[in-house]
Amino acid sequence: MTPKTTHPAYNVYLQQLSREKRLIKYGQSIIFICFFAFWEISSRLHWIDPLIFSSPSRVVNLMVRYLLDGSLWFHMRITVFETLAGFFIGTIAGVILAFFLWYSKRFSAIVDPYLVVFNALPKVALGPIIIVALGPGYSSIITMGAIICVIVSALVVYNGFHEVDANYIKVLQSFGASKWQNFKEAILPASLPTIISTFKVNVGLSWVGVIVGEFLVASKGLGYLIVYGFQVFNFTLVLYSLVLIAFLAALMYQGVAYFEKWLLKKLR
Repeated sequence: MTPKTTHPAYNVYLQQLSREKRLIKYGQSIIFICFFAFWEISSRLHWIDPLIFSSPSRVVNLMVRYLLDGSLWFHMRITVFETLAGFFIGTIAGVILAFFLWYSKRFSAIVDPYLVVFNALPKVALGPIIIVALGPGYSSIITMGAIICVIVSALVVYNGFHEVDANYIKVLQSFGASKWQNFKEAILPASLPTIISTFKVNVGLSWVGVIVGEFLVASKGLGYLIVYGFQVFNFTLVLYSLVLIAFLAALMYQGVAYFEKWLLKKLR
């Protein structure tokens, strides 16, 4: 039995695709290296104020010191826990709300104007009210992360449900499918790319909500370190916290992207 051979044109296409991926990776790496190199040189040559903007070497030294004394893990794990909790609670609640909006036209007509108004409100302004209502603890910070995600998730996923090809529903209805069966067999599978896209958006939103919550009330976490750094005029600590948040947010985003690839592969 002879092995299957692929068409030469297809092999060329795969090579071009691989080359394009490598070029993208190289471009990203060059930008990353150039940014931190320029930052370090600018600080050393005093093109920028090293007291305010610090430098990558100072940030790394502070990171190593916090790593050795355990402070890095202590503050990081608290913020990561709060962010993951807010992310999952807000996203899942938003998808459930989108389902009810799709399932009941009456409920959608009643709630829709309130969702639009609530979405227009600056969620950060609700922070003090949430803290007074829930107390200065994990619950208020997690709620801040979740509340920023939930409305965006609901509106985006709800629109995604309505963009599903109506012919899928007609076929199922011709076989006597219920509304729940329509949702389970057609709407949800067809809307998975939209839901995953919402996950990616909510990565950033959940971090914003949690960090703002820590600004207002926390005595630990990366948001607290930023506020403390400003209070004691230690901008290296502020930039250390910001770099760590950026790294963790990128890692979380890559996790969602990996989950998207795994899920799409399973559905094929």
